[in-house]
Amino acid sequence: MNKQPDDEIRVVVVEDDENVRLGVEQAMALAGFAVEAHASAAKALAAAVPGAPVVFVSDLRMPGMDGMQLLERVLAVDAQIPVVLISGHADISTAVGAMRVGAYDFIEKPFSSEHIVGRVARAVEKRRLTLEVEGLRAALHNWRGIEALVLGKSPAIAEVRKKIMRLADTAVSVLITGETGTGKELIARALHDYGGRREHHFVALNCGGLPEQLFESELFGHEAGAFTGATRNRIGKIEWADGGTLFLDEIETMPIALQIKLLRVLQERRVERLGTNDSTAVDCRVIAASKADLAALSADGRFRADLLYRLNVALIDLPPLRERREDVPLLFEHFVLAAARRFGQPAPIVTAAQVSELTTHQWPGNVRELQNVADRFVLGLAGDQLIPSGDRPRGSGSLGDQLAQFERMLIEDMLRRHHGNVSSASDELGMPRKTLYHKLRQFKIPAKDAPAGREAD
Repeated sequence: MNKQPDDEIRVVVVEDDENVRLGVEQAMALAGFAVEAHASAAKALAAAVPGAPVVFVSDLRMPGMDGMQLLERVLAVDAQIPVVLISGHADISTAVGAMRVGAYDFIEKPFSSEHIVGRVARAVEKRRLTLEVEGLRAALHNWRGIEALVLGKSPAIAEVRKKIMRLADTAVSVLITGETGTGKELIARALHDYGGRREHHFVALNCGGLPEQLFESELFGHEAGAFTGATRNRIGKIEWADGGTLFLDEIETMPIALQIKLLRVLQERRVERLGTNDSTAVDCRVIAASKADLAALSADGRFRADLLYRLNVALIDLPPLRERREDVPLLFEHFVLAAARRFGQPAPIVTAAQVSELTTHQWPGNVRELQNVADRFVLGLAGDQLIPSGDRPRGSGSLGDQLAQFERMLIEDMLRRHHGNVSSASDELGMPRKTLYHKLRQFKIPAKDAPAGREAD
């Protein structure tokens, strides 16, 4: 018999017929399930505890408390505990009624060991997923402060939270880098909300979302008559952020001419509106975000190096979601609960296949894509497969390609878990180091102790 972890789902068998009870108990044990058996429903009820990792398998007809009464008592304790009823042919109509009450399944006598094991295995998987989701929801409810705002258990996101707490109460400029959809504005807001400027404005401006001719007026403001259509004075984003935080997203798209003017504001702490020579003192913290390599742009003359030095006093680099897959279930559950509240819908529970789909997807759209999937899941628009076929990575589609993609992902995740240490990763993978080194070169995966030359023995 397989040894079960302490938190493994137990199968509670309730059957007054000793021979049937022993047969079911043995079938469950041989299949690797933790099992306890009782001759009466009254004795089995002790296992029905809210949140208990249990599944009940009970005969329908028994002296004293019967299977239907047991079902009602169990569901009254925890409506999510699966109860599988065993019924004779004459009890089919009663069993169907029990399904309406809330029974998970029923099995008709006589049955084979393989049949009952298969049906119970599905009930066990449902209970496991239910408890996992309840655990995630409890964690989300109990998390407070910065953990509730910047969700995740991965070392990378934990380091991001540490940087936020170190930098929040300072006045230094911060540059946030990361792919599209990684949550750069969320980090900027966290820096504002946990610092001393939280009582003042957080002003966000997407530098890539404005025509160049309007950009200068939006950022610096203008006086009435400064240009055609300027009928009144207008405060720009920089002035509006006085005492607070100015967040400049997609800073890499800012025209060079405006980069020069912004640099002057950062140096002199004064701003001039268009149409006037008078300047106004401003005290705002500047946080910039970019999905591009600003150093490379600077080397090409497309971004001013002196502005980069001003902005990049402190750097927060956000990892893409594919590099912190352990955070996907928690984030997805967070978005599911938020969507359920927003749309007035119940929060559904994912299947095991859907959990696997979520954790193996590459997430090119990162957290923003994950939120979109959660919204569609809550609205019932996702179907059995959560990721639309058009959003899945495309390749030749051959079995070999799919296996290679999965193998690469597995190796990358294992190396990340062991901080790039090949020896530790090979031990956990059960793969000889020589083979793993070969795979690293084949997939062009970096590792801190991978040899540069020939394969290690």
